[in-house]
Amino acid sequence: MIKKYGILVLLFLFIFACEKAPEIKEPFCLTGASSADAKRLLPLFASDSASADISGRIFNGLTKYDKNLNIVGDLAERWSISKDGKEIVFYLRKGIKWHDGIELTADDVVFTYKSITDPKNPTPYSSNYGPVREVKAIDKYTVKVVYEKPFAPALESWGMGILPKHLLEGSELFNSPLNRNPIGTGPYKMKEWITGQRVILERNENYYEGVPFFEKIITRIIPDPSTMFLELRFGGIDFMALNPAQYKYYGEKPYFRKYFNVYRYPSFGYTYIGYNLKDPLFSDKRIRQAIAHAINKKEIIEGVLLGFGTPCTGPFPPSSWAFNPNVKDFEYNSEKARNILYELGWKPDSDGILIKDGKRFSFVLLVNQGNEARLKTAQIIKEQLRNVGIELNIRVLEWQSFLELVTKRQFQAVLLGWSLSRDPDLYDIFHSSKTKPGEFNFVGYSNKEVDHLIEKARETLDREKRKKYYWRIHELITEDQPYTFLYVPDTIIAVNKRIKGIEPAPAGIWYNYIFWYVPKNRLDWYN
Repeated sequence: MIKKYGILVLLFLFIFACEKAPEIKEPFCLTGASSADAKRLLPLFASDSASADISGRIFNGLTKYDKNLNIVGDLAERWSISKDGKEIVFYLRKGIKWHDGIELTADDVVFTYKSITDPKNPTPYSSNYGPVREVKAIDKYTVKVVYEKPFAPALESWGMGILPKHLLEGSELFNSPLNRNPIGTGPYKMKEWITGQRVILERNENYYEGVPFFEKIITRIIPDPSTMFLELRFGGIDFMALNPAQYKYYGEKPYFRKYFNVYRYPSFGYTYIGYNLKDPLFSDKRIRQAIAHAINKKEIIEGVLLGFGTPCTGPFPPSSWAFNPNVKDFEYNSEKARNILYELGWKPDSDGILIKDGKRFSFVLLVNQGNEARLKTAQIIKEQLRNVGIELNIRVLEWQSFLELVTKRQFQAVLLGWSLSRDPDLYDIFHSSKTKPGEFNFVGYSNKEVDHLIEKARETLDREKRKKYYWRIHELITEDQPYTFLYVPDTIIAVNKRIKGIEPAPAGIWYNYIFWYVPKNRLDWYN
């Protein structure tokens, strides 16, 4: 009774506190949070989301997406493409300075290309430049790129952050100090990084698009989502991605909406279980298909996402133009799953767990710490698989330890998510050549037909023709089930209402963040 009374008191205090405005300590700074610390900030190594978010504020590419998902110039003010699609000439903006005051030139672009394609640099992005035959500086502000054959994702690929040649030439990039103290051309530059606590970026007063409004962007490391939410509510951070429970129980309430705007839209990515296909347990696709039949995605979406998401059928989310609507998902059918496993020689032991040749059907699923939705997903899947005789053990790891095991392929299965590029090129994730340490095909997927179709799609400039290739790829990968494709979650972001200038668009909300602002008059903050 006392415990119940205490909970009610805490709830009352929280609701009472929610009537008060957040106490903002640095109103003209933009403070966010990450469940994991960054690792390396040079763009060619920033492959995890924590690193990529920060790196993207420090570095610019030649191109970028605008709010309507059109490719526009960034460091390049314009470009020309030859009729056969094999040559692109980029014309750089003049007068753009690195954060140390040195001017950006075509030599930096050439250096970046050579660095990304250098085998000594373990980057997952090298395939974006594999079709390139030559990159050369025509003059100080002009770069010519020559391709072996037409390359459909060419313009998007040059959105990769450009590196400063004058600081990195002749050095070992992977262990360069600039991974922690980077010098870029972007709207923000490094001020402070305290490992495991925070990263502080200060605005670039000489940024070519104009001086950003916010004096600093602060990223606090807060692994626990509940703690992060309290920091949002009381002013410790200005924005965060709400999990479904936070959105359902607080995000739509009047007292919350008084101080926060909430933006909700389908994410351009998906959550999945990836299998180490070199592990004998998962080498037969029929095993993976049986697991797919044993998992009830609708139950997960209702139980974990509270309905704020959709089932995923394959490597493209429904909002992608490459998505094949004719691909049928593996129906939830536990009886069918058992029959497949029985046919493969797996028989229930005395405790109900399947056994074959003296070995139990048991495996370990890695989940990263701080992601409550993934942990709950894993727990539901554990019970669903137990229903067909499969023993699932969940292992939760801190993000950097998790990444290390994935990179070294020291895992049986992982629960992860992809945030995808708008171009549907799947080369990095599913082509059989991309299985080296640090590359994205860490499950070891290999299918000759898929390889061929990915390659053909890359050199096809006509979207409708490309779509036919991707529709077939969607069919094949879904059939092979190198992943159990689980769901496409909704992106739900809460932002302190004092921050103005946010304009939701097909690209989301972040495309124009340097133009967000806070009114000087506090009376205008929450109007």
